[in-house]
Amino acid sequence: MKGSPTLAGPKALAAPVAGLLAGRRHLGLLAALALLAIVGLLTAPDSFATSSNFVSILALAATIGVITVGMTFVIIGGGIDLSVGAVMALASVWATTLATQSYGPVVMAVCAILVGTGAGAVSGLLVAYGRMVPFIATLAMMVAASGLAQRLSDRKTQLVKPENDAIVALSTERVLGLPILVYVFAAVVVAGWVLLNRTTFGRRTFAVGGNPEAARLAGIDVRKHTVLLYALSGFCCGVAALLIMARTTTGSSTHGNLYELDAIAAVIIGGTLLTGGRGTIIGSILGLLIFTVITNLFILNGLNTSDQLIAKGLIIVVAVLLQRRSLPGTS
Repeated sequence: MKGSPTLAGPKALAAPVAGLLAGRRHLGLLAALALLAIVGLLTAPDSFATSSNFVSILALAATIGVITVGMTFVIIGGGIDLSVGAVMALASVWATTLATQSYGPVVMAVCAILVGTGAGAVSGLLVAYGRMVPFIATLAMMVAASGLAQRLSDRKTQLVKPENDAIVALSTERVLGLPILVYVFAAVVVAGWVLLNRTTFGRRTFAVGGNPEAARLAGIDVRKHTVLLYALSGFCCGVAALLIMARTTTGSSTHGNLYELDAIAAVIIGGTLLTGGRGTIIGSILGLLIFTVITNLFILNGLNTSDQLIAKGLIIVVAVLLQRRSLPGTS
């Protein structure tokens, strides 16, 4: 009958339900951060609640955080990228060679971003057009990028020359008490959130990760979109290379060791499904901050790195188990 109410279908209810679940998860992550803050106040009252320690936590989170944004897109899109740490190292090495540095900081920055984006695009091409499993394709890129970084640098640490201190200024110069690299991190997070939640690219990413065949039938070029997702991840690696160069004043093939594991763990803890199709930028960043604060607490309390890794491993296991329980059809 005309004007009579109609019942909402499953598709109409899907978005509100997903939003509710994401909101609840975000509240849980905030509660976990608050609990860690209480632990910090109890175990290291003189050093935890200081402005310098707060800045240290944000600076430590910035580099991995930029990589985490790119990783979020890849995993929501149904893939995974194991090469991010090695690609970041390669970008930092390439940007700090004597030949590149001779052109100045702008060219160094462009070089790092182009190298990262290019490496990501190659991984995407292997996955999309080479039909390789993302795990294998990005594992191969990780090995190749690491080897190339070692070859370019001759396994030596390359210092940023004094005339290129504009790069180092990202870490040393402060605005309102915070290093510029923290603002770069914030800008990447905001841009990532807008891209994922307010653009056609973001909607296509959810569609490709949720059901690639349905996305193809809906007119989405799944292979092209997959390449773009990995190129975006590589772009984030290039930006992260700038930040690590600013923090350490070096380019090195050892940069980014285990960053891929930290980024993947942060994304999982933040609620992104490993099977793709669901996730949020905010959740990933909250997951990253939890890991960063844990690392900070271990350092302040003089605990072993091995114990820290064990704690992180347990957190990942718990996060995955909780994720499985939240999926329909699982118990």
